[in-house]
Amino acid sequence: MKSKMTKLLIVVVIAALLFSTYYFNLTQYLTLDFLKDNRALLESYYANNTLKTVAIYFIIYILTTALSIPGAVILTLAAGAIFGVVKGSIIVSFASTIGATLSFSAARFLLRDTIEKKFKKALTKINQGIESDGYIYLLTLRLIPAFPFFLINLVMGLTKIKILTYFVVSQIGMLLGTIIYVNAGAQLVKINSVNEIFSAKLILSFSILAIFPLIAKFIISFIKKRKVYAPFKRPKSYDYNMVSIGAGAGGLVTSYIGATVNAKVALIEKSKMGGDCLNTGCVPSKAIIKTASVVHHSKRASDYGIKEIKVDFEFKDVMDRVKSVIKKIEPHDSIERYTNLGVDCITGKAKILSPWEIEVNGKVITTKNITIATGARPFVPPIPGLDKVKYLTSDNLWDLEVLPKKFLVIGGGPIGIELAQSFQRLGSQVIVVEMSNRLLAKEDPEVSDFIVKQLRSEGVEVLLEHQAKEFSSNLMVADYQGKDISIEFDEVLIAIGRRPNTKGFGLEDIGVKLRKNGTIETNDYLQTNFPNIYACGDVAGPFQLTHTAAHQAWYCAVNGLFGTFKKFKVDYSVIPWATYTDPEVATVGKNEVACKEEGIAYEVTKYGIDDLDRAIADSEDHGFVKVLTVPGKDKIIGATIVGNHASDLLLEFISAMKHNYGLNKILGTIHMYPTMGEANKYLAGVWKSERKPKKLLDFVRKYHSWVRR
Repeated sequence: MKSKMTKLLIVVVIAALLFSTYYFNLTQYLTLDFLKDNRALLESYYANNTLKTVAIYFIIYILTTALSIPGAVILTLAAGAIFGVVKGSIIVSFASTIGATLSFSAARFLLRDTIEKKFKKALTKINQGIESDGYIYLLTLRLIPAFPFFLINLVMGLTKIKILTYFVVSQIGMLLGTIIYVNAGAQLVKINSVNEIFSAKLILSFSILAIFPLIAKFIISFIKKRKVYAPFKRPKSYDYNMVSIGAGAGGLVTSYIGATVNAKVALIEKSKMGGDCLNTGCVPSKAIIKTASVVHHSKRASDYGIKEIKVDFEFKDVMDRVKSVIKKIEPHDSIERYTNLGVDCITGKAKILSPWEIEVNGKVITTKNITIATGARPFVPPIPGLDKVKYLTSDNLWDLEVLPKKFLVIGGGPIGIELAQSFQRLGSQVIVVEMSNRLLAKEDPEVSDFIVKQLRSEGVEVLLEHQAKEFSSNLMVADYQGKDISIEFDEVLIAIGRRPNTKGFGLEDIGVKLRKNGTIETNDYLQTNFPNIYACGDVAGPFQLTHTAAHQAWYCAVNGLFGTFKKFKVDYSVIPWATYTDPEVATVGKNEVACKEEGIAYEVTKYGIDDLDRAIADSEDHGFVKVLTVPGKDKIIGATIVGNHASDLLLEFISAMKHNYGLNKILGTIHMYPTMGEANKYLAGVWKSERKPKKLLDFVRKYHSWVRR
């Protein structure tokens, strides 16, 4: 009760002060015109009543800041005009900090509990910054003028930062800005004629004011670097400009770009060049998908007017073909190729000793920058009994030589369902177990439903809302709506996700920060908390896609090698992905699920591929093209295609989004007939038709009727 009364009293006092300020129009005294018009009077009063003037000014400044009344900037300029640069800076520094701390304390006392409950999600990022580096986080906010100080006072009051820390850091953080503004006020008040506007001192003052954000940015960067690098000794010189750890897509592209611009670069890989994509992921999976597709099409012979096509194969030969495909592509990512490009390729296990030192094969090499591109590995959940079963993952699946009769796939994501469909087509009886209520959870529900129907039509048993509970020998027990369901299998594939490779090579030893999901924490430039250490690909996220790793690698290379002059923020605005089932599913940008989650307004246009001439001719007349656009415009927010060669058809929408043209341009582009690509044009036509100008067309109809008379 006492606390409530205290809060009420504070609210009444604040309200009374604010009411008085605006009722009596006291803000008229906080303007540049008032300062200029009364300059002589103020100077005279100060000369005759020095301490009294300082005291009155001090109290006014504290109240203005504490109550967040507009006018602090004018008061700061006035300090320079009345008290001079040195005295003015000291007075403003303490007054502004006391006022800010009062505002901060009031927000904490009055609003913290209520606001924290209502806007917990919005405050998460700030609280995370406070927990890790509270004073640096606050100092950053204070030094950057883009953040309104009254808002900082309010928001920081909702955090757990100590009041003494807030006071001290605020005073330090605001000091430079205070001096610059006070100095500007001292110069500004001296203007008596037009000629004085062009005085060197005034120009210099406002030049400093203009570049203040750059100065603040430099100071923040310097403080952060000094803190993070303090425990380490920097080498006097470096062996390399950039060293990439991991020879998957991210490491290969980073080192390739570095070598192209004549930097001295090294690439360290402990296993095979090409990473997971070449050896256990994209390449082998697409190879087996193709073979399975050939087998499946032979069974569809009647769809093409053929009575029968007999296919005879040995599963071992299929797996040998997969290996031969890998071998054929290997030279693209080989040590020989990259050595010829100018990259020092080192085979061995890397150990990061410091931000500039890496140990490999017993030798320590030094480098100006490091790119971590160590990828990810299959996640194996701690299901009871699983450790006693010889389970498969995408890593060791390719060692199979005998086709499993009963093939159990745990996980309904892209990897799981691509392989499930392929093995079903090759002759296994496949069971897919997924704990959620649909497959491909990242896609829209209608896409998930379409793929489930396709898989089931081919004989795949899809068990949704089934959670793996226990393994024993060749039996798995799953929980389904509280009931135990027993499922037998010959082989089981665990395909429920991947975990970033961040352990065992020194990250934890030097203190590279990780996110809660295990990926390396990076900023918009893909820098870790060590500005010269970058990360890209699966180990950094947020996408586990080969082409995204390569995309990120460009930023790692360019920012690492040329960041002193210019840094580039990584662009995730147009990221495409595909699931290579049959039919394929390909998406770029936002889908309906994402738009609803993020509160983005959109319009939907859909075209059924069953109506497309080429699809009908190929007996592939199934699927659809779906595009989301900005309401009332043809600007594309996202596109999803389900159909034959969907990943190829999507390229037109990717290009449109990247280069900022819409459906009208696609509609006006000639598409060859008959091709699957016409689906995109017809989609654009549907969009146009649904938005035809009815009034204008009605007028045209009347015109044509009049002409016929």
